[in-house]
Amino acid sequence: MSFYPDVQTAGSLAGLLRALGVAATADERDPMYRATLPTPVPYRNDLEVSAIRHERRWSVVGGESHQHLPLVAGYTADPLDIAAVATAWRDGVALPELCELAPWLQPTGRFEVPSGDPVALALSEWQSVLVEMAEPGLHRLRAITEAAYASPELRGLYPYTSHWVLKFSTTTRPFLHDVGLSLWAEADDTYVVRSRYLGDVIGSATTPDDAVAIAVRQLPPGLGPVTPGH
Repeated sequence: MSFYPDVQTAGSLAGLLRALGVAATADERDPMYRATLPTPVPYRNDLEVSAIRHERRWSVVGGESHQHLPLVAGYTADPLDIAAVATAWRDGVALPELCELAPWLQPTGRFEVPSGDPVALALSEWQSVLVEMAEPGLHRLRAITEAAYASPELRGLYPYTSHWVLKFSTTTRPFLHDVGLSLWAEADDTYVVRSRYLGDVIGSATTPDDAVAIAVRQLPPGLGPVTPGH
């Protein structure tokens, strides 16, 4: 705990945050390094705080309660930053204002869906996947993702990624129901449609739009709106 003498003095990370006027619960398994900060907002999870062990820095993650996926995440070395975010998170401050208050927090692209409507959750997940694909070096994957999002048939499904492959489900998390198609962006600038993750090649194309057209033609018939993955 050489990086956290204030935590040692307080007896736990939660104790330090409580001393700053924030309600906090210690992690019973790791009280010096982890704590949760409760919120009464029903569509938000409690804020999760965990300390980095090799330097003085805390990870802060705020997630949604329907699928338990992160909405915002970031790092800070100042416990006062955590206290300010915890108060705003608890009080239901909207995500854009929250990130303006704490620029060190990064949005994941997901937006809040208070009702838990699965169709809205799917659209939220599309925004997260588009943000994910904006990382450096992933321009081909972003191209195929944008082409899939532009297709009403694929945009109506729930997107998810695995090892930089785009896949689709008819249900939200936690229990996904894969439709049996995956989109790949190869290093040679070709775009491949496979059955499932490592299944047979259904077709390939030199443009994202053409690959998406192949995928749409292979969709099972009768797919309805996204449903909850309970």
